[in-house]
Amino acid sequence: MRFGLTILPEHSWSVAAPMWREAEQMGFDHAWTFDHVTWGGLPDSPWFGAVPTLAAAAAVTDRIGLGTFVSSPNNHHPVQFMREVLALDDISGGRFLLGIGAGGDVDSRIMGEDLPLRDRTARFHEFTGLLDRLLSEDHVDAEGRFYGARDVRTLPGPVRGGDTGNRVPLVVAANGPKAIRLAVERGDGWMTYGGNVDTDDEWWALVASLSTRVDEALADAGRASADLDRYLNLDSAPTFTLSSAGCFEDAVGRAADLGFTDVITHWPRPSDPYRGTREVLDEVVSDVIPRLR
Repeated sequence: MRFGLTILPEHSWSVAAPMWREAEQMGFDHAWTFDHVTWGGLPDSPWFGAVPTLAAAAAVTDRIGLGTFVSSPNNHHPVQFMREVLALDDISGGRFLLGIGAGGDVDSRIMGEDLPLRDRTARFHEFTGLLDRLLSEDHVDAEGRFYGARDVRTLPGPVRGGDTGNRVPLVVAANGPKAIRLAVERGDGWMTYGGNVDTDDEWWALVASLSTRVDEALADAGRASADLDRYLNLDSAPTFTLSSAGCFEDAVGRAADLGFTDVITHWPRPSDPYRGTREVLDEVVSDVIPRLR
């Protein structure tokens, strides 16, 4: 099991920089930040951009993976975003994890869009396919319903460990059947938040059903389960995972039983959402995570 920590981009950098350093010092495998114009969970909070935040985080860390949680067509064009992705991957020395998803209603509305769900899903598929090509090829041409690209140069290309043919990993957030198939077809990883339900038991049942859908999609695609990393956002359950060390340990065990390779929690905040204490985070880091690796 690998462990991730999300740091919301709500803090000025003088406050946030020590948090990113500590995430690495604590031994987390990867750290993430939300990529929104405004997040519905904290609509009145200060909010900073994900791309410059991760570039700054790369400069104050050496080892930890750094990811968007998640980027979407709501506020990115694939051609423009490809340049930012290549820069982040270069600055971080190949540590960037590109989390992508269809995006939520708040950003879509703020950006002046009124697309029905069917069209937003279709746009996400087109966005993902073109972005995958832009991160894998040069001289890219495309003419789609939502995006166009005309002889796009993609130099210097994704350089990971000196291998220009190894593109930035795509971690595709998916819950619906079409999106899950997309994650299996295009992704190096699948990510889910489960869904919105009233009880923890209902949430785990939903996560289990999604994991089964991924198994079925992998089988249909003739792809081995081991080829797809599986990321679970633990903190979409009704109970915040870091409410206690015992709660975190139980959640990680259940995630492992369902085949997840990676779990992600959030830096505790003094108020909702993710209300918790630093003491619990420290206990999890010093005692629970070392036993569960």
